[in-house]
Amino acid sequence: MSPILIADSGFTKTDWRLISSDGKIKQARTLGINPYYQTEEEILEVIEDLYRQLPESIDQIYFYGTGCSSGTNREKIARLIAKYYPVAKIDVNHDLLAAARSLCGDEAGIACIIGTGTNSCLYDGTKITHNVPSLGWAIADEGGGTYLGKMLVTDYYRKDMPVHLREIFKETFGLTKDKFLTHIYQEPMPGRFLASFAKFIGQHINEPYMHKLVATGFDTFITKNVMKYEGYDKLPVHFTGSVAYYFSNVLRQVAQDKGIYVKHISEYPIAGLTLFHK
Repeated sequence: MSPILIADSGFTKTDWRLISSDGKIKQARTLGINPYYQTEEEILEVIEDLYRQLPESIDQIYFYGTGCSSGTNREKIARLIAKYYPVAKIDVNHDLLAAARSLCGDEAGIACIIGTGTNSCLYDGTKITHNVPSLGWAIADEGGGTYLGKMLVTDYYRKDMPVHLREIFKETFGLTKDKFLTHIYQEPMPGRFLASFAKFIGQHINEPYMHKLVATGFDTFITKNVMKYEGYDKLPVHFTGSVAYYFSNVLRQVAQDKGIYVKHISEYPIAGLTLFHK
Protein backbone atom coordinates (compact mmCIF):
# COMPACT_ATOMS: atom_id res chain seq x y z
CA MET A 1 0.00 0.00 0.00
CA SER A 2 1.33 3.43 -0.95
CA PRO A 3 1.46 6.15 1.73
CA ILE A 4 -1.83 8.12 1.75
CA LEU A 5 -2.51 11.45 3.46
CA ILE A 6 -6.12 12.41 4.22
CA ALA A 7 -7.28 15.85 5.34
CA ASP A 8 -10.58 17.08 6.69
CA SER A 9 -10.42 20.86 6.83
CA GLY A 10 -13.00 23.14 8.41
CA PHE A 11 -13.01 26.85 9.10
CA THR A 12 -11.25 26.43 12.46
CA LYS A 13 -8.97 23.38 12.15
CA THR A 14 -7.70 20.68 9.81
CA ASP A 15 -7.36 17.04 10.86
CA TRP A 16 -4.73 15.05 8.93
CA ARG A 17 -4.22 11.27 8.88
CA LEU A 18 -1.26 9.56 7.25
CA ILE A 19 -1.71 5.90 6.36
CA SER A 20 1.81 4.52 5.95
CA SER A 21 2.76 1.73 3.56
CA ASP A 22 2.73 -0.71 6.50
CA GLY A 23 -0.82 0.31 7.41
CA LYS A 24 0.13 2.30 10.50
CA ILE A 25 -1.63 5.61 11.03
CA LYS A 26 -0.08 8.90 12.09
CA GLN A 27 -2.07 12.04 12.81
CA ALA A 28 -1.59 15.78 12.84
CA ARG A 29 -3.69 18.89 13.37
CA THR A 30 -3.27 22.38 11.96
CA LEU A 31 -5.36 25.50 11.59
CA GLY A 32 -8.26 25.35 9.16
CA ILE A 33 -7.93 26.26 5.50
CA ASN A 34 -10.58 28.25 3.67
CA PRO A 35 -9.55 29.67 0.26
CA TYR A 36 -12.35 32.22 0.37
CA TYR A 37 -10.94 33.97 3.42
CA GLN A 38 -7.21 33.24 3.45
CA THR A 39 -4.41 34.46 1.22
CA GLU A 40 -2.06 32.01 -0.46
CA GLU A 41 0.62 33.00 2.03
CA GLU A 42 -1.64 32.16 4.97
CA ILE A 43 -2.55 28.79 3.46
CA LEU A 44 1.12 28.02 2.85
CA GLU A 45 1.84 28.72 6.52
CA VAL A 46 -0.69 26.03 7.46
CA ILE A 47 0.81 23.52 5.02
CA GLU A 48 4.30 24.34 6.29
CA ASP A 49 3.08 23.57 9.82
CA LEU A 50 1.78 20.23 8.54
CA TYR A 51 5.09 19.45 6.84
CA ARG A 52 6.95 20.07 10.10
CA GLN A 53 4.73 17.43 11.71
CA LEU A 54 4.75 14.98 8.78
CA PRO A 55 7.94 15.54 6.72
CA GLU A 56 7.47 12.34 4.75
CA SER A 57 7.25 11.17 1.15
CA ILE A 58 3.58 10.68 0.28
CA ASP A 59 2.12 9.14 -2.89
CA GLN A 60 -1.52 10.26 -2.61
CA ILE A 61 -3.24 13.12 -0.81
CA TYR A 62 -7.01 13.37 -0.40
CA PHE A 63 -7.93 16.84 0.83
CA TYR A 64 -11.53 17.59 1.81
CA GLY A 65 -12.20 21.19 2.77
CA THR A 66 -14.69 23.96 3.29
CA GLY A 67 -14.74 26.39 0.38
CA CYS A 68 -13.63 23.66 -2.05
CA SER A 69 -16.83 23.33 -4.08
CA SER A 70 -15.28 25.80 -6.53
CA GLY A 71 -12.97 24.39 -9.20
CA THR A 72 -10.73 27.43 -8.89
CA ASN A 73 -10.34 26.89 -5.16
CA ARG A 74 -9.65 23.19 -5.59
CA GLU A 75 -6.88 23.96 -8.07
CA LYS A 76 -5.42 26.56 -5.70
CA ILE A 77 -5.31 24.17 -2.73
CA ALA A 78 -3.74 21.40 -4.84
CA ARG A 79 -1.09 23.76 -6.18
CA LEU A 80 -0.15 25.01 -2.70
CA ILE A 81 0.01 21.52 -1.18
CA ALA A 82 2.26 20.45 -4.06
CA LYS A 83 4.88 22.98 -2.98
CA TYR A 84 5.62 20.78 0.04
CA TYR A 85 4.59 17.39 -1.36
CA PRO A 86 5.67 17.64 -5.02
CA VAL A 87 5.52 13.94 -5.93
CA ALA A 88 2.07 13.25 -4.49
CA LYS A 89 -1.06 12.80 -6.56
CA ILE A 90 -3.41 15.37 -4.99
CA ASP A 91 -7.21 15.08 -5.03
CA VAL A 92 -9.14 18.03 -3.55
CA ASN A 93 -12.85 17.75 -2.78
CA HIS A 94 -15.51 19.64 -0.87
CA ASP A 95 -15.99 18.88 2.84
CA LEU A 96 -19.55 17.78 2.06
CA LEU A 97 -18.25 14.72 0.24
CA ALA A 98 -16.10 13.98 3.28
CA ALA A 99 -19.17 14.13 5.51
CA ALA A 100 -21.21 11.94 3.16
CA ARG A 101 -18.51 9.27 2.78
CA SER A 102 -17.75 9.27 6.49
CA LEU A 103 -21.34 9.21 7.75
CA CYS A 104 -23.33 7.37 5.09
CA GLY A 105 -20.75 4.93 3.74
CA ASP A 106 -22.39 3.24 0.77
CA GLU A 107 -25.97 3.92 1.88
CA ALA A 108 -28.33 6.69 0.80
CA GLY A 109 -28.95 9.43 3.33
CA ILE A 110 -28.74 13.10 4.18
CA ALA A 111 -25.36 14.23 5.48
CA CYS A 112 -25.06 17.49 7.41
CA ILE A 113 -22.22 19.55 8.81
CA ILE A 114 -22.83 21.73 11.86
CA GLY A 115 -19.53 23.08 13.12
CA THR A 116 -18.23 26.61 12.85
CA GLY A 117 -20.27 26.76 9.64
CA THR A 118 -22.99 24.51 8.24
CA ASN A 119 -23.86 22.63 5.08
CA SER A 120 -25.85 19.61 3.95
CA CYS A 121 -26.40 17.27 1.03
CA LEU A 122 -28.45 14.40 -0.32
CA TYR A 123 -26.23 11.35 -0.96
CA ASP A 124 -27.22 8.28 -2.97
CA GLY A 125 -24.54 5.97 -1.55
CA THR A 126 -21.97 6.91 -4.16
CA LYS A 127 -22.26 10.60 -4.96
CA ILE A 128 -23.92 13.82 -3.84
CA THR A 129 -27.13 14.32 -5.82
CA HIS A 130 -28.43 17.57 -4.32
CA ASN A 131 -27.12 20.39 -2.15
CA VAL A 132 -29.07 23.25 -0.60
CA PRO A 133 -26.62 26.18 -0.94
CA SER A 134 -24.91 27.05 2.34
CA LEU A 135 -24.19 30.72 1.48
CA GLY A 136 -21.68 31.14 4.29
CA TRP A 137 -21.58 32.72 7.72
CA ALA A 138 -22.50 36.28 6.71
CA ILE A 139 -25.84 35.23 5.20
CA ALA A 140 -26.84 31.82 6.50
CA ASP A 141 -25.00 28.96 8.30
CA GLU A 142 -28.04 28.46 10.51
CA GLY A 143 -27.31 26.55 13.72
CA GLY A 144 -23.52 26.66 13.35
CA GLY A 145 -21.05 28.10 15.83
CA THR A 146 -20.81 31.43 14.00
CA TYR A 147 -24.60 31.72 13.80
CA LEU A 148 -25.07 30.92 17.49
CA GLY A 149 -22.29 33.33 18.48
CA LYS A 150 -23.91 36.06 16.41
CA MET A 151 -27.28 35.50 18.11
CA LEU A 152 -25.67 35.39 21.57
CA VAL A 153 -23.71 38.61 21.19
CA THR A 154 -26.67 40.42 19.62
CA ASP A 155 -28.81 39.47 22.61
CA TYR A 156 -26.07 40.60 24.99
CA TYR A 157 -25.72 44.09 23.56
CA ARG A 158 -29.46 44.56 23.07
CA LYS A 159 -30.17 43.29 26.62
CA ASP A 160 -32.32 40.37 25.46
CA MET A 161 -30.13 37.98 27.44
CA PRO A 162 -31.18 37.27 31.07
CA VAL A 163 -29.48 39.66 33.48
CA HIS A 164 -27.50 37.05 35.40
CA LEU A 165 -26.09 35.63 32.15
CA ARG A 166 -25.24 39.12 30.92
CA GLU A 167 -23.18 39.62 34.07
CA ILE A 168 -21.33 36.32 33.58
CA PHE A 169 -20.72 37.17 29.91
CA LYS A 170 -19.35 40.59 30.86
CA GLU A 171 -17.02 39.14 33.50
CA THR A 172 -15.83 36.40 31.15
CA PHE A 173 -15.06 38.47 28.07
CA GLY A 174 -14.89 42.14 29.13
CA LEU A 175 -15.91 42.92 25.56
CA THR A 176 -16.91 46.51 24.88
CA LYS A 177 -19.08 47.22 21.88
CA ASP A 178 -16.23 49.07 20.14
CA LYS A 179 -13.84 46.18 20.69
CA PHE A 180 -16.43 43.73 19.39
CA LEU A 181 -17.10 45.75 16.24
CA THR A 182 -13.36 46.03 15.61
CA HIS A 183 -13.10 42.22 15.70
CA ILE A 184 -15.97 41.88 13.24
CA TYR A 185 -15.23 44.61 10.72
CA GLN A 186 -11.49 45.26 10.92
CA GLU A 187 -9.78 42.01 11.91
CA PRO A 188 -9.40 38.74 9.95
CA MET A 189 -11.63 35.69 10.40
CA PRO A 190 -14.71 37.31 12.01
CA GLY A 191 -16.65 34.07 11.57
CA ARG A 192 -14.11 32.15 13.60
CA PHE A 193 -14.24 34.86 16.29
CA LEU A 194 -18.04 34.64 16.54
CA ALA A 195 -17.90 30.84 16.70
CA SER A 196 -15.58 31.05 19.73
CA PHE A 197 -18.63 32.01 21.83
CA ALA A 198 -20.14 28.55 21.31
CA LYS A 199 -17.97 27.29 24.17
CA PHE A 200 -19.64 29.80 26.51
CA ILE A 201 -23.05 28.61 25.32
CA GLY A 202 -22.03 25.02 26.07
CA GLN A 203 -20.90 25.92 29.57
CA HIS A 204 -24.38 27.24 30.33
CA ILE A 205 -26.53 24.98 28.14
CA ASN A 206 -28.71 24.00 31.13
CA GLU A 207 -29.94 27.58 31.30
CA PRO A 208 -33.36 27.78 29.55
CA TYR A 209 -32.19 30.79 27.53
CA MET A 210 -29.13 28.95 26.17
CA HIS A 211 -31.08 25.78 25.45
CA LYS A 212 -33.67 27.75 23.50
CA LEU A 213 -30.95 29.63 21.58
CA VAL A 214 -29.39 26.37 20.38
CA ALA A 215 -32.73 24.67 19.72
CA THR A 216 -33.92 27.62 17.65
CA GLY A 217 -30.71 27.54 15.61
CA PHE A 218 -31.08 23.80 14.94
CA ASP A 219 -34.77 24.19 14.12
CA THR A 220 -33.90 26.85 11.55
CA PHE A 221 -31.15 24.68 10.06
CA ILE A 222 -33.45 21.69 9.67
CA THR A 223 -36.30 23.76 8.22
CA LYS A 224 -34.17 25.65 5.72
CA ASN A 225 -31.87 22.77 4.76
CA VAL A 226 -32.81 19.20 5.70
CA MET A 227 -36.51 19.57 4.93
CA LYS A 228 -35.72 20.79 1.40
CA TYR A 229 -34.54 17.30 0.39
CA GLU A 230 -36.95 14.79 -1.10
CA GLY A 231 -37.47 11.90 1.32
CA TYR A 232 -36.11 13.78 4.35
CA ASP A 233 -38.76 12.14 6.53
CA LYS A 234 -37.81 8.64 5.37
CA LEU A 235 -34.04 8.71 4.91
CA PRO A 236 -31.54 8.56 7.79
CA VAL A 237 -30.09 11.98 8.56
CA HIS A 238 -26.51 12.21 9.82
CA PHE A 239 -24.51 15.04 11.36
CA THR A 240 -20.86 15.82 11.87
CA GLY A 241 -19.17 18.84 13.43
CA SER A 242 -18.36 20.08 16.90
CA VAL A 243 -21.62 22.00 17.45
CA ALA A 244 -23.79 19.05 16.37
CA TYR A 245 -21.73 16.71 18.56
CA TYR A 246 -21.62 18.73 21.77
CA PHE A 247 -25.27 19.76 21.53
CA SER A 248 -26.41 16.36 20.21
CA ASN A 249 -29.17 15.93 22.81
CA VAL A 250 -30.76 19.20 21.74
CA LEU A 251 -30.30 18.33 18.06
CA ARG A 252 -31.91 14.90 18.36
CA GLN A 253 -34.89 16.33 20.22
CA VAL A 254 -35.46 19.12 17.67
CA ALA A 255 -35.22 16.60 14.81
CA GLN A 256 -37.56 14.14 16.54
CA ASP A 257 -40.15 16.87 17.03
CA LYS A 258 -40.10 17.34 13.25
CA GLY A 259 -40.43 13.63 12.53
CA ILE A 260 -36.83 13.23 11.36
CA TYR A 261 -34.71 10.17 12.14
CA VAL A 262 -31.16 11.09 13.16
CA LYS A 263 -28.70 8.20 12.87
CA HIS A 264 -25.02 9.11 13.30
CA ILE A 265 -23.64 12.21 14.98
CA SER A 266 -19.84 12.47 14.97
CA GLU A 267 -17.53 15.23 16.11
CA TYR A 268 -15.19 14.79 13.14
CA PRO A 269 -15.51 12.87 9.85
CA ILE A 270 -11.80 11.98 9.76
CA ALA A 271 -12.14 8.53 11.36
CA GLY A 272 -14.75 7.43 8.82
CA LEU A 273 -12.70 8.90 5.98
CA THR A 274 -9.61 7.02 7.12
CA LEU A 275 -11.54 3.73 6.97
CA PHE A 276 -12.96 4.68 3.57
CA HIS A 277 -9.55 5.29 2.03
CA LYS A 278 -7.73 2.52 3.86
